[in-house]
Amino acid sequence: MRKKRRTFSDQFKAKVAIEAIRGVKTLAELATEYKVHPNQISDWKKQVQSNAQELFATGKKQKAKTEDELTSPLYEEIGRLKMDIKWLEKKL
Repeated sequence: MRKKRRTFSDQFKAKVAIEAIRGVKTLAELATEYKVHPNQISDWKKQVQSNAQELFATGKKQKAKTEDELTSPLYEEIGRLKMDIKWLEKKL
């Protein structure tokens, strides 16, 4: 029977990568502490370092939603609720 592959949460990956970036402990020490391979930690560290500039972007890549995109789900919900009210009125 095969072993199930472990998956790590984003918070865990970020925590380990930040500790690796700080450099207080070596990769080997972090690997034994968190029971993760050192290569995996270095990959997470590289990902954090390469994507750090996106964290500080001032919304350049974020697309502003138009008024229609914001209101259409609300109107759909209003329509559903009106139908529910009509259905309940018929049942009473």
